[in-house]
Amino acid sequence: MTSDYPSYYEHISELMEKLGGDAPAVMEGFGKMHEASVADGALNPKVKELIALAIGISVRCDGCIAYHIHDALKAGATRAEIADAVGVAVMMGGGPSVVYGCQAMEALEEFQALGV
Repeated sequence: MTSDYPSYYEHISELMEKLGGDAPAVMEGFGKMHEASVADGALNPKVKELIALAIGISVRCDGCIAYHIHDALKAGATRAEIADAVGVAVMMGGGPSVVYGCQAMEALEEFQALGV
């Protein structure tokens, strides 16, 4: 993965919009599920984004890292909280999650440089 997570975030957003045109029912359902999943409940949206980030790292999903770093920051996550989530991902995913966790921290710096 080349380092430019903010651009990658925008690119994936565009691709998902296109997919929405090709598979509207699926993407509408996914959108509703996503909205419901991160809504405030027993866990707040920030915690839910940190969970999603850790899962994205452990399953080695670059797009998930871009999206959930962005959304965790928007939900108010701090660098320390994101680093803790990366630590949980490493525990669950081992060595490969170390690599993706490092990429997540790089994405964090890139988004923070843009003021996200």
